[in-house]
Amino acid sequence: MRGGTGERGGLGMSVLVVSGTGTEIGKTVTTAAVAAVALAAGRSVAVLKPAQTGVGPGDPGDVDEVLRLAGDRVTPVELARFPEPLAPSTAARRAGLPTVSPAQVAEAAEKLAAAHDLVLIEGAGGLLVRFDEEGTTLADAARLLAAPVLIVATAGLGTLNMSTLTTEALRARGLTPEGIVIGSWPTTPDLASRCNLAELADAAGAPLLGAIPEGAGSLPAPEFRAAAGGWLGPGLGGSWAGPGRCPRGSPGAGSGPSHRGRVRPTGVGVVPPGWGSFHRARSRRTV
Repeated sequence: MRGGTGERGGLGMSVLVVSGTGTEIGKTVTTAAVAAVALAAGRSVAVLKPAQTGVGPGDPGDVDEVLRLAGDRVTPVELARFPEPLAPSTAARRAGLPTVSPAQVAEAAEKLAAAHDLVLIEGAGGLLVRFDEEGTTLADAARLLAAPVLIVATAGLGTLNMSTLTTEALRARGLTPEGIVIGSWPTTPDLASRCNLAELADAAGAPLLGAIPEGAGSLPAPEFRAAAGGWLGPGLGGSWAGPGRCPRGSPGAGSGPSHRGRVRPTGVGVVPPGWGSFHRARSRRTV
């Protein structure tokens, strides 16, 4: 199975694994944004969730949320579901259910790739969360598929370390970090977030490919689809211009304790394109 940027450029791969530096950091919304941009470009898209945890039978899971946001042209596939919000291996054991193996994930992805231009595989939690008692992970599935991995990261303190650890874990396994997306760019970014945005690519050794605004998943689906391209960079088929520079200055210049660590969100590319219209739309609905 081939992955990576293809000859068409901008999301030209056939299979892309979406992982993260942790849980609840915006992987599903990022997956939906990538799917929406690909669909808008005329590509057929499938979304594969190897293991859905923390969701009961009949309840909507992550693939359903991607379907809601990106549109019903997405083909959603979920391989296994476990009711408790735990690592897949632990959740399967406690539920008395079979685990999911990397080979099953690879087989399902290959079948989907035969009928779709793009297959997005959304993991559970971080890259090395265990699938089973043998300790296999999403990284093992990516290796079977020779697929690149998109890393979804947080914006604040600690993200440089977590993102770098994740890219190093990928390279140690012979895998390619496709890039990094901030899964929830804060409405009012503090100094750490702004500096992290500017320094993340260099620290992790992988390109920064986008920043999804905080609360983007609460947008009505048509607005989400219309805005998604502005949150993702050209490497993912969008138009996001990229980060600005880490602001200079001293605490006395407006970034210190008197401002509780907050700074004005100025600077080229620091606020993702479409951010202003996104929040104006939210304000209109809450008046």
